[in-house]
Amino acid sequence: MIAAIPFPDISPEIFSVTIGGFTLALRWYAMAYIVGIAIGWQIIKLALKRPALWRNGPPMKTSQLEDLLTYIVIGVIGGGRLGYVLFYKPAEFLAAPLDILKIWEGGLSFHGGFLGVVVAVLLFSRRKDIPLPDLADIIAVAATPAILLVRIANFINAELWGRPTDLPWGVIFPGPYAQACATVLEPCARHPSQLYEAGLEGLLLGTILLLLASRFGGLKKPWLLSGVFFTGYGLARFMVEFVRQPDAQFVSAGNELGLAFHINGFGLTMGQTLTLPMILIGLAVVLTARRR
Repeated sequence: MIAAIPFPDISPEIFSVTIGGFTLALRWYAMAYIVGIAIGWQIIKLALKRPALWRNGPPMKTSQLEDLLTYIVIGVIGGGRLGYVLFYKPAEFLAAPLDILKIWEGGLSFHGGFLGVVVAVLLFSRRKDIPLPDLADIIAVAATPAILLVRIANFINAELWGRPTDLPWGVIFPGPYAQACATVLEPCARHPSQLYEAGLEGLLLGTILLLLASRFGGLKKPWLLSGVFFTGYGLARFMVEFVRQPDAQFVSAGNELGLAFHINGFGLTMGQTLTLPMILIGLAVVLTARRR
């Protein structure tokens, strides 16, 4: 190990209170969702107050934002949990179905949460008679702050770390599994892949979407911002997967890279497998929006 950064001593809990033997804790992970959704809410609220940003004026009233928030929260939590169960640990949860409800123990899938939000937005659009393209585009812009903060929370939780590296910004994450490397006997440094994703999926993609919406008339071109979000997130996640440690259940003898799909030495991780359709759909949506 040439150089490495020790993992910062940050507790996953912001604070905890014990009352009558029951402990209530506020974690950075939960706070990331709360603050991220609150920022997204403000982005949508500000956009609705600027009629010039839209092709036919704001598609909804600010008074409807609370209902939209309820739909999105249910979609994120419900879809994220079901996605984690189906994509990553179906056998374990089939053996103990009630564990699916224990969301406080962790385990949410972005792709599942994304599909949950898609369903929630479709239902909200239909029930409130709001144009779906306009609603989808502004939510695409508003989603990136939550992605940024949740990836930082993943880093604080010392989870979803990357593969071993000798780069000077490699981080020695806590825990024997995180520190174990096949080629060395001492603790090894790993890519801080959570921060890579925070920078690409959250900060960079969010900046691009905000600029398109506020400076280049992106909200006047139906589906354009949604397509950019699909494509941008998909490409970022696909690239980071090359340096991200695969999920333990996919790693086995002869499959050290943790490929969920492979033929003749070529394969994709589970993250890449789930992300590839996003890239293809996103590109198709962007091309269609530009032609319109």
